[in-house]
Amino acid sequence: MSEATEIAVVPEQLERAPRAGGSPRILIIDDEAAIRESLDTLLTLEGFTIAMAGDGPAGLELLSRNEYDLLLLDLALPGESGIDLLPRITAMQPNLPVIMITAYGTMGNVVDAIRAGAENFVQKPWDNEKLLADIRTAIARHRAEEEVVQLKRTLKQRYNFENIVGKSEPMLRLFDVVAQIAPSRSTVLLQGESGTGKELIAKAIHANSPRRDRPFVPVNTGAVPSELLESTLFGHVKGAFTSAISAKKGLFEVANGGTLFLDEIGTMGMDMQAKILRVLQDRRFMHLGGTSEIQVDVRIVAATNVNLQAAVREGRFREDLFYRLNVICLELPPLRSRREDIPLLAAHFLKFYADENGTENRSLSPEALRVLMDYEWPGNVRELENAMERGVVLSTTRTITPDLLPSQLTGSTYSSSLLDHKPDASLFDLMEEIERRIISDRLERCHWNQTEAAEYFKIPLSTLNQKIKRLNVEVKKRNRD
Repeated sequence: MSEATEIAVVPEQLERAPRAGGSPRILIIDDEAAIRESLDTLLTLEGFTIAMAGDGPAGLELLSRNEYDLLLLDLALPGESGIDLLPRITAMQPNLPVIMITAYGTMGNVVDAIRAGAENFVQKPWDNEKLLADIRTAIARHRAEEEVVQLKRTLKQRYNFENIVGKSEPMLRLFDVVAQIAPSRSTVLLQGESGTGKELIAKAIHANSPRRDRPFVPVNTGAVPSELLESTLFGHVKGAFTSAISAKKGLFEVANGGTLFLDEIGTMGMDMQAKILRVLQDRRFMHLGGTSEIQVDVRIVAATNVNLQAAVREGRFREDLFYRLNVICLELPPLRSRREDIPLLAAHFLKFYADENGTENRSLSPEALRVLMDYEWPGNVRELENAMERGVVLSTTRTITPDLLPSQLTGSTYSSSLLDHKPDASLFDLMEEIERRIISDRLERCHWNQTEAAEYFKIPLSTLNQKIKRLNVEVKKRNRD
């Protein structure tokens, strides 16, 4: 119970008042004075600011003049019932969480209330601790959603950024630089760990540039076989190679006048690096098998999750190309260095995947949020997104608890689960299963980038491929960074 108490606020004091930033504001609509007083005493002692109404019209009047964090609504009101009022309440404050309270908690009433938009359903007499827990969860979800909406609106107005969420100091500095460099023609190099959102930043650069009405063309150079990459980027003439039955434009031509995003450029072979360097220098290239030069006006935004300077020292990346790309270099911070963005990102992804799956929005329990805040996030924002998608799909209630999070977040071990499920397995079988799971887990964290996984394990790519085949590891289709 909170030490601080708040005096209940009467309607006159709330006229046209915005919702308080610190103390959550709760409206109670119930025709029983004893119920209102009981809730007022309980919630005021817990630090909430309370307003009350004895019937639907009085409650709607308060809603028309004030914003609230939560509504406690009685089902059996004189005149219109609480369920009948819900559509009008939702029209006035669409995102307001509503908890229905009634002495008549039939299954039909519960279903009707939830369908009408209620957050939860509490039966009289209620359990104080459970009611308080439900209220805190609903308010936390509501405020997180509102903060995400407001943040997106601010980023859209100030930077014209889409689908980027962040309020931490590292991200705000990054946003300022992106807004500053976007109007230029300069080549940009994005460096950062896998899963930090490099393609989103590349799109933001393009959307804020004079090229915004021309194509933004992303290509994951690490996902295209080396023997096909030249044709993919530069196109080819008919007959250039065995399967070239017709001429085809390359992505440089497709992106003419716009932006070409070269993701994972650090995986590109030396021969292709020389060809890319020539385009950057002369803005000209030839189709594979062609004889005439083609001139293009393309802005290059490149991205890498490897240290290109180290690759230059090791002879794996051309020094002259590095300096051509490194005109403007932006470092994307890992998620572990901007932890204050984790609740916002989690709320954003929970809403996105709830909408995508046609389910009610989900919120994190305090324990689940604590797990997210304590985790190191080697897979960064992408790993968080995957965890939230999993939570939405597996949850049967509106609250996601730690047991719905991936095992690597909660500290579950491979060995304990193996011993539980395979008590008769030999040591060799257990070791193979552990190796299989470790490889599968790393591939998922690398977004199925086998080259990156091999670098993490410090083994040749061919060795990793052999292990994948021998252990029958399922490899999913790769997604872009």
